[in-house]
Amino acid sequence: MSLGMYLAVAAGGALGAMARYSVSVLVGAGVFGVAGPLATIIVNVAGSALMGVFAGAVAAGMMVPEAWRGFFAVGFLGALTTFSSFAFDVGSLIQKQGMALTLIYIGASIALSLTAFGLCFLTMRGAQ
Repeated sequence: MSLGMYLAVAAGGALGAMARYSVSVLVGAGVFGVAGPLATIIVNVAGSALMGVFAGAVAAGMMVPEAWRGFFAVGFLGALTTFSSFAFDVGSLIQKQGMALTLIYIGASIALSLTAFGLCFLTMRGAQ
């Protein structure tokens, strides 16, 4: 990997992390009563949708230079979406809200993220 690729990933990561933080600030405690879960599900679903758009466009033949792939897919979306925050939120929800709400959160996070990716991927791939 070249220095240029490292810099592209780093730049994307910085922007993705700032976007992630901004969503957390804007959302606040949200409907779950603890800071984090609503912001986490928003960024994970949005990031999955954006990855679906990107992957679908590439699958449809859109030419994207490797540095831009690193910037967007690895850097920006890697920093925007967050499995570690998801895991932390699950632990917090178990302690503060109980298993029922926690299981709803887990199911909704997985189902919405995969659905968002799939719909966006298929839409972009089919838009050739």
